[in-house]
Amino acid sequence: MNRSEELTRLNALLPGTAGTPLVVTVCVIAGTAGAGKTSLALRWAHQVRGRFPDGQLYINLRGYDPGRPVTPSEALHRFLTALGTSADSVPADPDAAAALYRSLLAERAMLIVLDNAATAAQVRPLLPGNARCLAVVTSRSRLSGLAIRDGAHRLTLGTLPEPEAVALIRAVTAGYRPEDDAEKLAQLARQCAHLPLALRIAAERAATHPHLGIDDLIADLRDESGLWDALSAGEDDEAEAVRSVFTWSYRALPADAARLFRLLGLHPGPEFGLHAAAAVAGTHVNRARQLLDTLVGAHLLEQTSPDRYEFHDLLRAYAADQARSEEPSDRRTAALRRVLDWYLHTADTAQIWLEPEEARLSIDPPDEAVMPLSFSDYDTAANWSEREHANVLAATRAAQTAGLDTYAWQLPAVLYPAQAPSASALDWLDAGLIGLAAARRLGEREGEATLLEDLGMTHARLNDLSAAEKCHRGALAIRRELGDRYGEANSLNLLGLTHLNRRQLSAAGDHFEQAIALFRDIEARHFEAVARANLALTRYRAGRLVAAEEISLDVLSYQRATGNRLSEGNTLWTLSDIQCERGDAEAALRSAQDAVEIALSLRNQFAEAIWLISLGNAQQALGQYAEALASYQRSASLHRRLRNRSREALAWLGTGETYRWLERHREAADFHRRAAATFHELGDAWHEAVALDALAKALASDDADQARRCRTRALALIAGYEDLRATRLRADIE
Repeated sequence: MNRSEELTRLNALLPGTAGTPLVVTVCVIAGTAGAGKTSLALRWAHQVRGRFPDGQLYINLRGYDPGRPVTPSEALHRFLTALGTSADSVPADPDAAAALYRSLLAERAMLIVLDNAATAAQVRPLLPGNARCLAVVTSRSRLSGLAIRDGAHRLTLGTLPEPEAVALIRAVTAGYRPEDDAEKLAQLARQCAHLPLALRIAAERAATHPHLGIDDLIADLRDESGLWDALSAGEDDEAEAVRSVFTWSYRALPADAARLFRLLGLHPGPEFGLHAAAAVAGTHVNRARQLLDTLVGAHLLEQTSPDRYEFHDLLRAYAADQARSEEPSDRRTAALRRVLDWYLHTADTAQIWLEPEEARLSIDPPDEAVMPLSFSDYDTAANWSEREHANVLAATRAAQTAGLDTYAWQLPAVLYPAQAPSASALDWLDAGLIGLAAARRLGEREGEATLLEDLGMTHARLNDLSAAEKCHRGALAIRRELGDRYGEANSLNLLGLTHLNRRQLSAAGDHFEQAIALFRDIEARHFEAVARANLALTRYRAGRLVAAEEISLDVLSYQRATGNRLSEGNTLWTLSDIQCERGDAEAALRSAQDAVEIALSLRNQFAEAIWLISLGNAQQALGQYAEALASYQRSASLHRRLRNRSREALAWLGTGETYRWLERHREAADFHRRAAATFHELGDAWHEAVALDALAKALASDDADQARRCRTRALALIAGYEDLRATRLRADIE
């Protein structure tokens, strides 16, 4: 396929000199299904890659896929992670995510390919918004709104000219059959409506059946077209031609390959792996690979990487239609159950590596034809979870649609502890709500409690502590109703964390102590240690350093002996702050460095962002001011992407303190003002008082009156706190 005229028109969008701002920053390639829009866009992208030195981004928006289209929020999440933002750091608010995306592109020259868009609204948040980046959008629609509002240039892609259509057939068949008459090839091309997708499929069939004369191939296809003419209800000629070619090629498949093709139309997502395909078909992996090779060879499926495959949206819709017309309802349900089983049990296996201490869900054995994967280490499990995250979420929605409520609640419940560190909390939230509703429909009280706990932790990660507390209280009530002492202890621990995050230290301590007692009674030593580590943090924040350090050291010894790395890092974080405050900055530095190394090894930027503040504190105490500023800056950046304004402000507080030690009082005051203002907006009285006290110290030499007003306000803010740390802070301020 040449498309030389269209390539020339695309080249004309680029300025004559590399680096010169673009006049047009959005180009829409519009055309009918199967016209080769994606092929043209990707071919041109490859040719001009040198004109965009900062790289290219690509996404299939699946606007016309029979499944759910990719939302702008999901697309932004993928682009932001591709640009180096951790998944947990992607803002939950779509406008904030779009703003971050544009800020990351502001100084870059990149080509953005937005493939298969349905509407302008699906595309607009993904437009880069600077004159060095170009967005190329492909769509079956003209997307007139992009031309009107965004100045998009439109290139309408028609069917191939007949000489190019014939040349495409010759290119595919060359060397596989005697050279066919040009006029006969032109007839075949006309039967394919000159559409590249249909032409490739027809040419592949001609190449793999060299014993069939060209006249026979044309007659076969003409008969198929006649059938579609009789059955169609006024469909356009191009759509009829595409369906005719699909059916012509599909009916030529061996029976097993045809069965796999139509059953893959039932897969919850358009992209899948070899083992998932084997599960759909209920066959061995080696046989599935042979059948997939047959489908790829017939151009009915695309192989995107080793053991990964993807449908064109037209072919996926056609496969699903064939499944509905040729497979009885019970066999369709059985195929869907097999693939849901595969995702459910493979995610359960991934949890063994990702969250080994968490209780595994009690689930029925998989279908005897299903072989779930196993993993050799943490990274392979995390890689699988990252790669299949979208498919497990899609499987949850498919289970809901099919009325398979057991799968609908078990899939998100198993996925929660098996999520990769880079998974988005916001993505799981939707699946969790589907699961909660399904568990309630079934009267699955244990499943309901599990999902309430998971939803509570998800809300906490998204900074909605009120929703988190409501979920945990609901879970606690169910655990007590069921007499589940382990679950009751877990809910108490999670409620303690909610109180701790609100600096309700007495309530937090009470909940942790109740959880510790229950965990001890049932000999759940790992979770007893987790709750004790949380109690140590509570004691530290109350100013009880000796008690906090004593608990932390004891817990750390147990965690190291049992090899729980994430829990070890969490305890080291608390221990570093304790050591720093009691004057052992060298020990504090070692503890914080070890914690951050654990976070990096686990690919957990959520933990890294928090623990970097403690690292900065230790570096500041040792006079390593440049290093401290770097730690605070990275922490603030990560927390900004996480949309955790409170912890971002804590990083600013550390930055201000460092500047004060450098005697750069103006910069120190600026950071303290920003921190105080943020804490005030968040209603965090304690940290606002701490920031105001720090601001007063920065202002002391230049503006004594303002410093006094800051201290007065700080005293008023902490009047209601009665713990030892609050008493000491009051005394210091007074």
